[in-house]
Amino acid sequence: MAKGKIMVVDDEQDVRDVVRLQLEQKGFNILEATNGQEAIDLLRTGDNMVNVGLILCDIRMPKVNGVECIDFLKREAPGVPVVVVTGYPDSDLAASLLKKGVKHYLVKPVEKEKLLAIVDEIVAAGKDFEMK
Repeated sequence: MAKGKIMVVDDEQDVRDVVRLQLEQKGFNILEATNGQEAIDLLRTGDNMVNVGLILCDIRMPKVNGVECIDFLKREAPGVPVVVVTGYPDSDLAASLLKKGVKHYLVKPVEKEKLLAIVDEIVAAGKDFEMK
């Protein structure tokens, strides 16, 4: 039984593969993007803006980086929750992103159980701004 769509935005194929496999085992449909621009384009495709329930986003990526991508998402899809998953911890950046509305700031490698618990919690809570 599918639980919904999650977008994984990371320039590292192996990271996307691991996260996709973990989330697919829990019944989620996964969309993948290799950078922020690809994520933006994918979100604008079909009904993804409505159906994506969570975005897991890296920070350091080519073309459009994670910060620029998150700024776009907060403008264009403010209800879609975003979780940062990065290999480069930066407490100042983490604080500024959390102020912008990012739900969690996780540092790679993220334990499978922790990632799944956070995903389940956020997806269960639903989008931030439900359209009535």
